[in-house]
Amino acid sequence: MKKNLLLLIILFSFFHSNAQFSKYIIKFKNKGTSPYSISTPSNYLSVRAITRRTNYGITIDSSDLPITPRYIDSVRLAGTVTILNSSKWLNQISIQTTDNTALAKINGFSFVLSVTGIAAKTTNTDIIIPKNNKFSSEEIKESTYTSKTTNTQDYFSYGNTYNEIHLHNGEFLHNIGMRGQNMMVAVLDAGFYNYTSLKAFDSINANNQVLQTWDFVAREASVVEDDSHGMSCLSTIAGNIPGTFMGNAPKANFVLYRTEDAPTEYPIEEHNWACGAERADSIGADIISSSLGYTTFDNSSLDYTYANMNGNTTISAKAAKFISRKGLLAFVAMGNDGANSWKYLSTAADADSIISVGAVNTSGVIGNFSSYGPSSDGRIKPEMSAVGVSAYVQNSNNTIGAGNGTSYATPKMAGLGTCLWQAFPESNNMAIRNALIKSSSIFSTPNDRIGYGIPNIKNAFIILLNSYAKITAATITNCKTTISFKSKDVGFMKYEIERLIPGQTAYTKIANMQGSGTILSNKTYTYIDTLNNVSAGTIKYRIKQTIDTANAATSFTYFDSVSVNLTSACIATPVVNVNTATDKITILPNPAKDYCVVRVTTNDAVKNLSIRITDDKGSVLLQMNKSKNSGTADYEIPLQKFAKGSYIINVFDDKKKLDHKVLLKL
Repeated sequence: MKKNLLLLIILFSFFHSNAQFSKYIIKFKNKGTSPYSISTPSNYLSVRAITRRTNYGITIDSSDLPITPRYIDSVRLAGTVTILNSSKWLNQISIQTTDNTALAKINGFSFVLSVTGIAAKTTNTDIIIPKNNKFSSEEIKESTYTSKTTNTQDYFSYGNTYNEIHLHNGEFLHNIGMRGQNMMVAVLDAGFYNYTSLKAFDSINANNQVLQTWDFVAREASVVEDDSHGMSCLSTIAGNIPGTFMGNAPKANFVLYRTEDAPTEYPIEEHNWACGAERADSIGADIISSSLGYTTFDNSSLDYTYANMNGNTTISAKAAKFISRKGLLAFVAMGNDGANSWKYLSTAADADSIISVGAVNTSGVIGNFSSYGPSSDGRIKPEMSAVGVSAYVQNSNNTIGAGNGTSYATPKMAGLGTCLWQAFPESNNMAIRNALIKSSSIFSTPNDRIGYGIPNIKNAFIILLNSYAKITAATITNCKTTISFKSKDVGFMKYEIERLIPGQTAYTKIANMQGSGTILSNKTYTYIDTLNNVSAGTIKYRIKQTIDTANAATSFTYFDSVSVNLTSACIATPVVNVNTATDKITILPNPAKDYCVVRVTTNDAVKNLSIRITDDKGSVLLQMNKSKNSGTADYEIPLQKFAKGSYIINVFDDKKKLDHKVLLKL
């Protein structure tokens, strides 16, 4: 009798505690008797997802396995139960039911860890005043386009969005061909209202760049009927209206997932978010951009406290940790509570290893609404900031407007992160994250408003380049040093090889080498340095790469150096008549705009080398007098003062003409 009474008390307590809910999370203890195997991941992961794990050394483990099907079937058959969504990472499913008998039965299953009410039970007479403030401060006003700042040297014509990308020097990535091609971005939000018919998305629609859509709230494929918030966020990555509005990764591919039920606020939306992140992983996405956040709920008994913002407590933070472990890079909005009583960040911005983003204006000044860090366990939050004050986005009425919110700063930063990762696919998600953080404006003195600051994409590029580029070999044979190196470049980039020989106290430039192509790609080079009048000892070489020559403030890096040992002195070759049979000159690049390099190769040393540029009438416009050792030497010729047209470059050994080439000046 006492046992039966105790059971009745437990059942009454269970029913009473869940009476206010109609949606529940069922968490399982394990994945026992699963028909899936870690050894055959193609049954549940795409080729892209498997390749990501292989490339970055990520082990496929039990968290990748789908939930055991018989567990889900048992829950479904327990009574009047509808299965909503399942999370393999968290090993839990969401269900909808008002069948208390079914709930009691489910709670008694040996493989069930817990049954938790997670969303409201409502009737037609219920009146719910939502606490949903995730979109507060995000008013969008139609733009009048009073300022269309741009730079004619850039690949894209940005219109009003130029100042937003230029705050980060982000246009540099577009100019070297990194515009998101072959990258996959998952956007998790509250809906993508009419994105199929709005002008900012003409390109991604025409080019079939949206690869998949799914609505985790309504459990259907279409995402165009609901909230416009996700559409506006998407536009900051994918938008393409030349001269007016450009997204930061307009050539990327996209998957669009509705995880948020905008009119209400319940933790089931966090579960949906976890499911969306898992699907993004499984399909092979690289980047996740999410402008959603959770603090308090329509049912106050479910509210979080600031202490919960520790990266380990909430449903979405737990899921976000898996995002990073699986090799994806997630950008998450900090929240818009900076001027409210809550003040602090929302979850999943508190998660470790993701990038939380605060909102600034185009001058780098923080928006007062941008939520404060740090996380409750003291980690720097946000990690970085981007433009979310008067940020340009696509409106649902087919105009471009200026809006406020960390929601818009987040995808703008995600777009730049996408293009940066495109440039360095050899680097994993954490290397990209670290490069962005280290490139930020106050990296050495971070604060709780803009985090490590505003990333400088050129500096992030250099950080990653220095990890990739290196001298691969350096040897001396018969007084010739052969240096091989690898890097990445395009046509306007260049290299300078510098040398320090015994007896010298400073490096001197001995050669220029020009990049090639219009899209950044991996390159390998070999240079032969002929040693004349060099004493025995240690010779040092270093390589300087200039990555941007588009403006006066050039950007460069010394990416590697090497030392080689010369065992005996090399004596200079005497000056004799040049053997013209082996002499040659090359112009790089040709056509050229601001400068060119005259590469001169001679079999012997030339004491009185003369380089002359003449016009079509034979008038000498520029003359350089040099001397050179045998072998190859490069001479840089400035062309800024030359008009567009054709010129003749003549090379002489004293009075004897070696060769000539036609140069086309752009």
